[in-house]
Amino acid sequence: MAEFHNAGYKGLYNGETADDIFKRKKLRYREDILDNMNEDELVANLFRINQTKQKLLRDNVQGENNAKNVHYEVGKKVRKAIADIGGMMPEDMPTPKKSLKELEKERKWLESKEKKELEIKQEIGSGSNG
Repeated sequence: MAEFHNAGYKGLYNGETADDIFKRKKLRYREDILDNMNEDELVANLFRINQTKQKLLRDNVQGENNAKNVHYEVGKKVRKAIADIGGMMPEDMPTPKKSLKELEKERKWLESKEKKELEIKQEIGSGSNG
């Protein structure tokens, strides 16, 4: 699976592999590249992934090399569309300060904290009604 995504990255990122992107973004070991993209970069990659999947299925692509070629070609076409529109190339987009996983962890922590505070308020409120 990684080989296929690598081919897609190469197409979208003008030849950069997943390792190149990983290093450029200065990610820690085992961090997910997709979790460390801003909204526009993530959307471009999700579009690339979805269109690749659709093309592989629609064209009934057989064989590993053919599948890698489709990943690469779709990545190049998404890159060309971004260039034609005048958008910022994915490799030029800033890496967010916090990954999606970090943001999700913070959101869950805040929800948990708010829930506990609400429970305390309800306990205090029900205690004064007795």
